[in-house]
Amino acid sequence: MLSMRIDPSVMGKAEAAFRAAFLRLKLGKPETLPKGTPVTQNNVAREAGKDPSALKKERFPALVREIQGWIATSGAPLKSSRTPREELRAARRRNQSMRDRIEELKRDRDLAQSKLMSAERELLELWREVVSLRQMVNQNVVSLGSRLVEQ
Repeated sequence: MLSMRIDPSVMGKAEAAFRAAFLRLKLGKPETLPKGTPVTQNNVAREAGKDPSALKKERFPALVREIQGWIATSGAPLKSSRTPREELRAARRRNQSMRDRIEELKRDRDLAQSKLMSAERELLELWREVVSLRQMVNQNVVSLGSRLVEQ
């Protein structure tokens, strides 16, 4: 919904305070109410530091229409965000999930390191076998060479 631009010089102090409070609530940066407070007509008045009954449709029809329109189009839930206890539980679940993932990664690392060490050991054994076989070939070639010289 397009919000109407209203000249600040035309509106009174109360309306200006309500509009500023409405904007802060829409942006999720209230100064008076806790963060995460939903946008409602009563909460706009509270955020402006006024009694909720002060923001009446008869006195501020355009502003009340804007608030109601924003609530309808934003799909904002009418209930407040999660309680601190729910936030704490969610954080604990995320932390536990991360700890489980860390343990899984450590197991994967240890397995990969074990396979690497086994491969290195096998490579060393094969290298020793190659050296041994080369020595045997050299000895056989030398002995054949000396036999050929004798004949």
